[in-house]
Amino acid sequence: MSVRFQLTEDQRALKTGVRELLDRRFGREALRAAVEAPGRLDRELWRSLGDAGFFALRLPEGQGGVGLGLPEAVLAFEEAGRALLPGPLVATHLAAGSVPGAATGETVVAAVDGELVEWLEAADVVRGDSTGAVPLRSVDPLTPLHRIPAPTRRHTAAETAGPGTGPGTPTPTPESISILLTAAEQLGTAVRVQELAVQHARTREQFGRPIGAFQAVQHLCADVLARTETARVAVYAAAVTGDPADIAAARLLADEAAVRGARDCLQVHGGMGFTWEADVHLHLKRAWVRAGRGGGSTESEELLAARLVA
Repeated sequence: MSVRFQLTEDQRALKTGVRELLDRRFGREALRAAVEAPGRLDRELWRSLGDAGFFALRLPEGQGGVGLGLPEAVLAFEEAGRALLPGPLVATHLAAGSVPGAATGETVVAAVDGELVEWLEAADVVRGDSTGAVPLRSVDPLTPLHRIPAPTRRHTAAETAGPGTGPGTPTPTPESISILLTAAEQLGTAVRVQELAVQHARTREQFGRPIGAFQAVQHLCADVLARTETARVAVYAAAVTGDPADIAAARLLADEAAVRGARDCLQVHGGMGFTWEADVHLHLKRAWVRAGRGGGSTESEELLAARLVA
């Protein structure tokens, strides 16, 4: 017997609504303006996200939130990743129930997690010890980074070998949710570079025909699609189960889909893909930065290894 899982009508409407909001408020012109003014966060855009309930999606309605679950948050963050929306989205989302103004977008919250900190100077609230933070040159012009002396926290075997989130098991930790939402952003990047690669392959002509007619280009586009859809299944499944191992697997697959997908998209574009005017390099740089969050892929690999051993 086969089981088919599809998004509900409400989930599809949420996904469409977030995409339309970002198309209006953070289209290509706004993206390019942000690139030209790195380190400056558009507070009007941030408040628009708050008004739309982006940060309060999982906050109970009794606390002024939308009252939805982790799967819906994943769909919203996928669209944010597709649009290359800058700023500490995950940290502010996680702080919606504890930091005044975070849910409405009035307050920007950045989290000190490991060695790299996003938007430390631009944030109103920095969660964690940021003593001795040193600014770093970021490969992504829209993601300021800092190095801090605090050591990166590692999972213990006891934490990683536990059961999933079935009946009677605990809910995902904030750290796990942060990893999953980052994976959702990576999925959004994978989706967008797939769109860009296919669009360019259809419209760019060489030797009198679209380059998409050439087998080598077709193989690149097919590889991007295969990795993206595999990551989508993993991210959506992890949002439903909340299991740490599922989240770790989703993180690894989404990182691969985003980074390798952006590289393949760059290859499809050829020389013009390396120019500043093209958006492909921005997606690749953001994918690189996200892949280093929360200890990077090594932490997820260790978690999966501990689960397999247990």
